[in-house]
Amino acid sequence: MVKQKGRWIRVKSLTKEEKAAIAAICDRFIADVLKPRFLPEVRPTKFNYPVDIFGKWRGNKYSFVTRYRSGFSENYEEEFDAPFTRLDHVDECLNETRFNVMWHRHTGQWWRLHSAVTLDEVLRMIETEPMLQPIS
Repeated sequence: MVKQKGRWIRVKSLTKEEKAAIAAICDRFIADVLKPRFLPEVRPTKFNYPVDIFGKWRGNKYSFVTRYRSGFSENYEEEFDAPFTRLDHVDECLNETRFNVMWHRHTGQWWRLHSAVTLDEVLRMIETEPMLQPIS
């Protein structure tokens, strides 16, 4: 139970096992769908270029991330991560695991595009909605 806006509500947090199962599904999606489509091979350029796509948990949020490598002479081969989609676990859904689907704006802020959707729905959205896909 958590107190929210002056009232108590029931919440369901994710266990370590649930997080591991979700991460495994997302890793498979990245390997089978995102990498073949958006990063079939690493193509070095003299600018920043993608070298990997991966996912990671931070608290109750799972992010899809593109890792870039610099081709610029002043920071040649330095790498940085740029998240493109985030799944925020909805604690108030007690019956099944649901997520708010967040889009990473160019300003660095996260913007909610979809509310309380299942993991299967999220993966279909990432596959079909350009705003939720990595920049290639």
